[in-house]
Amino acid sequence: MANLDWDDLQFFLAVVRERQLSRAARLLGTSHVTVSRRIDRLEQALNTRLFERNPRGYEPTAASLRLIETAERMEEAASQIPLDRGTAAGQVRSLRLAMPEGFASLFSTHLLPEFIARFPLLSPELITMPQVLSLSRREADIWITLDPVTNGPYRSERLADYTLHLYATRDYLQTMPPVQAPADLRPHRIIGYIEEMIFAPGLDYLGEVHPSLRAIVKSSSIFNQLAAVRNGLGVGVLPHYIARKYPELQIVLPDQVRLTRTYWLTCHRDVRMMQWAGQVIAFLATSLRARGEELALQLPE
Repeated sequence: MANLDWDDLQFFLAVVRERQLSRAARLLGTSHVTVSRRIDRLEQALNTRLFERNPRGYEPTAASLRLIETAERMEEAASQIPLDRGTAAGQVRSLRLAMPEGFASLFSTHLLPEFIARFPLLSPELITMPQVLSLSRREADIWITLDPVTNGPYRSERLADYTLHLYATRDYLQTMPPVQAPADLRPHRIIGYIEEMIFAPGLDYLGEVHPSLRAIVKSSSIFNQLAAVRNGLGVGVLPHYIARKYPELQIVLPDQVRLTRTYWLTCHRDVRMMQWAGQVIAFLATSLRARGEELALQLPE
């Protein structure tokens, strides 16, 4: 391989990660013209095309994918070089993570402090409305999904299971007909999602509780649903790791209704090849396994 200029490789990695010259330029604090010129120079030095230009942005070629590992090794080595006082300690890059808002709350509360300490050169950008994003347009680097992606250049791997249960306040339950079976929920006020705004099949769970159940109080936000349940407005299905924090909530039909869902980590195969991506994925998987008892309620046998 030809002698490579590390400075050019920084521009190369920025374009690989951002997929657009303008975004790479913002990341590097320069102009898109400069980024384009550096990519052209690197392609001439290697005598190969590194990107295919299309309306979606810059897509890495096979030659580009082979270069990523070398460039990331050089990036990692460069970050270890002692710098003069007052000089920035390495180039910070953004990492865009798309995730459901329940998972985002768990991540921000329990995982984000360690994430920042572990990855000081990654600047996390959390998107909690993944339904508005397009997987095919690569609008996030890593996606936390409720259902695995099984086609295209994407790969999903299981992160962790979590359980959901029916919850209501004790005061609400004392004023309503007793619930001894799922069918007894029919006269109750059910709190849940707006049907046409359910962005993942894994969130469509009222039919699993009882086929006749329909939400009366509806929200696209799990935290709005939580607030309605906590205010004694009805019965709702909530993740255990969220509802467990509130002593006023009581599980309804704990022996009969227990829903299990899985968080999957999904990313493009190009992203997975990058060294930092593997480290982030390992961090998320290990951290969630360590919190298994919080995610899934274990009922006594």
